[in-house]
Amino acid sequence: MACRGFKIAKGWEDKGIELPKRATKHSAGYDIKAAEDVVIPKYVQDMKPTLIPTGLKAYCMPDEWYMLANRSSGPKKGLVMPNSIGIIDSDYYENETNDGHFYFQYWNFSNEDIIIKKGDCIGQAIFMKYLITDDDNAQGKRIGGFGSSDS
Repeated sequence: MACRGFKIAKGWEDKGIELPKRATKHSAGYDIKAAEDVVIPKYVQDMKPTLIPTGLKAYCMPDEWYMLANRSSGPKKGLVMPNSIGIIDSDYYENETNDGHFYFQYWNFSNEDIIIKKGDCIGQAIFMKYLITDDDNAQGKRIGGFGSSDS
């Protein structure tokens, strides 16, 4: 049985998407690349972040999640993730709203627009285990994609 990995999301199969790889034997994160060209405009007040599609979905064990994290060079270029990290639960995979396709979102705090080209490394994904409390009794089931488990 497969434990964790990446697949191409529905609708992106013929777009030349590469599955993520780690750069070195001891790298924690898998390098994630942009699925298409995107312009991230310089930030103005009350601006929403720019979403960068990956063309990917990821699967993991029920007691795992994966983190989307900025590259260490991102803030040096002015790129900041509005949520600091992305937390993606195991049940996001193949959800009925978007098949589990995950995106990176960025604000650009540099003085000019930043152009991301298809194939540019935009962040990293790191698989993690999580723990629950003794009295945990969660029974909910995900029925949608991004932000669908809001309470």
